[in-house]
Amino acid sequence: MTQTESMPSPPAVTAFIGGGNMARSLIGGLIARGHATDDIRVSEPVEPLREGLARDFGIVASADNAQAATGAAVWVLAVKPQVMRQVCEGLAPLAQAERPLVVSIAAGITAAQLARWLGGGIAVVRTMPNTPALLGAGVTGLFATDEVDAHGREQAAILLSSAGKTVWIENEAQMDAVTAASGSGPAYIFLLAEAMESAAVAQGLPAEAAATLVRETVLGAARMLTESGEDPAELRRRVTSPGGTTQAAIETFEAGGFRTLVDQAIAAATERGRQLSAAND
Repeated sequence: MTQTESMPSPPAVTAFIGGGNMARSLIGGLIARGHATDDIRVSEPVEPLREGLARDFGIVASADNAQAATGAAVWVLAVKPQVMRQVCEGLAPLAQAERPLVVSIAAGITAAQLARWLGGGIAVVRTMPNTPALLGAGVTGLFATDEVDAHGREQAAILLSSAGKTVWIENEAQMDAVTAASGSGPAYIFLLAEAMESAAVAQGLPAEAAATLVRETVLGAARMLTESGEDPAELRRRVTSPGGTTQAAIETFEAGGFRTLVDQAIAAATERGRQLSAAND
């Protein structure tokens, strides 16, 4: 796999099929990078969401998928996995006529499924962003089918890098693990923070103090991990003094099977991704 940093220029006319939070984040990122609002379209069936996108970004928003997609070089499929097949099959005649680059951000839907539902032979990039993309601090795994040329890969990377870093995955079978590790990953951190706050309150700290201490600790640790260039194991070793308080906590985590539990959680999320794919086929 390879990591892609920010790209120099935005892609051509882009249609978002679905206007939820992730689409909003990507639209905002494209506009911030200089993408003309006239070259961004979105289809969204929920009227308040549609009106909000048009108002906030000055883009063309409609309730009709084909209207948004016609003439667009890039289609971003940002609908729920459960309705993806219906949406794609409705757009298949247009996809066959116009041959766009199709970028999907739906979990558990394979590139082969998307291409088949769109009539076959379509260039598809399957991606898995995560929710910190809403702050421009996300990370996205991307997989491209053989129909995607170098320009298409660049276009997809430009699009997703507007929400954070990107990592190319060359074997699509690994995309379910991407979903489990990074797509679902923020929830694991939130769960840990939730548990830490509760435990700190149980030890007598006021709730407000516990919340500030835990959240700033998570933020600082994340910055050290991303900015230091050191392995997590090394950073943990440095802060764990022999016989100290941190060692007491770490030993308790280890004795409770922390690593095994994390491994089981990632495996369960990976398997669920595979099941979603099978259920929507």
